[in-house]
Amino acid sequence: MIKFFDIKKQDKKFHNKILSKINNIILNSTFIDGKEVSSFEEKFKRFCNVKHCITVGNGTDALLIALKSLNLKKDSEVIVPAMTWKSTALAPLNLGLKVKLVDTEKKSSNFDLDDLKKKISKDTRVIIVVHLYGNPGDIKEIKKIIKGKKIHIIEDAAQAHGAFDFSLKKKIGSIGDIACFSFYPGKNLGAYGDGGCITTNNDRFNKNIRMIKNLGSLDKYDCEVPGINSRLDTIQAAILNLKLKDLNKNNKKRVKIAKIYKRNIVNNKIEILNYKRGCVYHQFIILSKIKKKIIEIFKKEKIQFAQHYPISINKLKIFKKYQNKTFKNSEFLSKFGLSLPIDPNLKHHQILKVCQILNKL
Repeated sequence: MIKFFDIKKQDKKFHNKILSKINNIILNSTFIDGKEVSSFEEKFKRFCNVKHCITVGNGTDALLIALKSLNLKKDSEVIVPAMTWKSTALAPLNLGLKVKLVDTEKKSSNFDLDDLKKKISKDTRVIIVVHLYGNPGDIKEIKKIIKGKKIHIIEDAAQAHGAFDFSLKKKIGSIGDIACFSFYPGKNLGAYGDGGCITTNNDRFNKNIRMIKNLGSLDKYDCEVPGINSRLDTIQAAILNLKLKDLNKNNKKRVKIAKIYKRNIVNNKIEILNYKRGCVYHQFIILSKIKKKIIEIFKKEKIQFAQHYPISINKLKIFKKYQNKTFKNSEFLSKFGLSLPIDPNLKHHQILKVCQILNKL
């Protein structure tokens, strides 16, 4: 079998250290806010080259808290790509904000900038730029478009740990006003349960975020603002501290795998999604109208695959106002996109086997 992503194999070298860390946490009963949490915040902010890192319970919480920290008025519009994971759109919806969808570029995971320009209005207060599949968004161009406007940029970096924006010469997570990360197990940097964090260079946002995630106050027993309880537990922080050491190495392996796919997939029925330099290939997406046939062959050959994502945001039942509107590029990606195996430890012959099977179709 060619596995899609083998976490056990990737983390094998850390298993004994992880068990030892967990044992110490149990012995010391430091399950919440242990030193591993503050240690990870310090390490990850240095990794992203950013001033503040605030850990939270998961990536969805990160988005919700980030938006809440901006103190937006109820009629404020939040622009979201029509192709992303649903958390991106649900965060503003749960805060009573207006979600405005923008299509992606043709055969790309990034915003169609022409559509973005049309959708920005006097009520637009936030643009959530999703670095989908680990592919850096066009923040440099978006900043030009919104220059002089009171619009914040939130980076949804849930799939882009370690990605780099060469146009701005900055790490993803350090470019927008606020950035949100997920440490779901399947991410490039994943915990063994839920986890997330928020990064920012803004001192005011940092304070707001820390209060909101801590039930409304920096003081345990006080409450200044409506907050929630969202924490990264010590065990998950300990695991992330160990795994962070290998993140760059594993990202380089993903880039190498992507290069092999690009070089060896030669079939006019199959196209490869457009990726930018600096991508960390959380997913490697092909586009094909023979997708069903590819899935049948993959199942027969025991090649694991995935679909990210089979339903575009405008087609979700909760967004009834968009049901009859077309976002052609996002819908094309959802209908014909397929994620190939991207485990950092795939063998060269396994990658070539995937390519050979695709080329025969």
